[in-house]
Amino acid sequence: MAKGDLIAKIRGSVGAFGKEEWDALAGDDNPFVSHAFLTALEDSGSVGPGTGWSAAPLTLEDGEGQLLGVLPSYLKGHSQGEFVFDHAWADAWHRAGGEYFPKLQICAPFTPATGPRLLMRDPAHATPLLRAAEQLVTQNGWSSAHATFIAPEQAELFEAAGWMRREDIQFFWTNRDYASFDDFLAALASRKRKAVRKERKAANEGVTIKALSGDDIEAEHWDAFWDFYQDTGARKWGTPYLTREAFDLFSERMGEQVWLLLAFMDDEPVAGALNFIGGEALYGRYWGCRIDKPFLHFELCYYRAIEEAIARGLSRVEAGAQGGHKLARGYEPVATISMHYLPDPGFRAAVEEFLEHERRGVAINKLHLGDRTPFKKG
Repeated sequence: MAKGDLIAKIRGSVGAFGKEEWDALAGDDNPFVSHAFLTALEDSGSVGPGTGWSAAPLTLEDGEGQLLGVLPSYLKGHSQGEFVFDHAWADAWHRAGGEYFPKLQICAPFTPATGPRLLMRDPAHATPLLRAAEQLVTQNGWSSAHATFIAPEQAELFEAAGWMRREDIQFFWTNRDYASFDDFLAALASRKRKAVRKERKAANEGVTIKALSGDDIEAEHWDAFWDFYQDTGARKWGTPYLTREAFDLFSERMGEQVWLLLAFMDDEPVAGALNFIGGEALYGRYWGCRIDKPFLHFELCYYRAIEEAIARGLSRVEAGAQGGHKLARGYEPVATISMHYLPDPGFRAAVEEFLEHERRGVAINKLHLGDRTPFKKG
């Protein structure tokens, strides 16, 4: 085998890689593509047998066996837990007599947060990695491959390979070198500034909020948050995606990147919000509560996140999928990107036409939402 040859392989799990080997490609900026996070999902049973998520990381190696790149990919038996909805595509393909599942999903499971999907040192390896994914789909007769919530700087690598672009909108808070939360408030219009202060005062009345990270998070804290998570998951998704053990493994393997907020009333936990800390961003992930207290959701999920991002010097807060109510709290509309490969020419043409119309609608909506931000005008 020649030294310059490139070889694509499928591994059965992220756990099949050494931590240093994987993270040397994934980097240390984004927690959700780290070896610690992805193996926590595997080892807790959150992905794997019975979940519809089968880990299938696709690697690129040179002729001497050196790992050059990897796609964090999964063979999917359904479309849950992705937050980029392709149910209409699946229905259309089934009506045409095809089997939409399994499909190849390149992502961080259950995590609508932007991040790298091509884990590599050299951008020159992007095209062979994607060609390997395409070949895998075609050879196995699968319907499609999807890469979701791609870091913007990688989107052009997918486009150069001919993958189709899809956009949606999330709401991010951007740190404009604020020295404090009051400094951020000063950038808002007077009426909006007063509304935020009123909400925060009401949210904090009668509750004590504790921020926990690393060794400060104990089993009892996770037990309380697990109850919150189950309640929210049952209402939103039907069945929560993560197992209870996943939270223990997050603490064990990446505790300093976990930032857990718990609200207490009379020493009893009544609400919580789970966040992860990256090199440039704070990522809000899960929230739940036992009581209906006005504005407590906003305090735990949005305002405290802003304060922590300022204190840590982070550039942004990504507050998760959906939620136009974030707009009034200083979070601004940002386009999120996914890329898609469909080998069937007719199916591809139909989806591309749909995506063209959808992109125009998303662009118009983003402009409209941008005009409604609470910041001072002019």
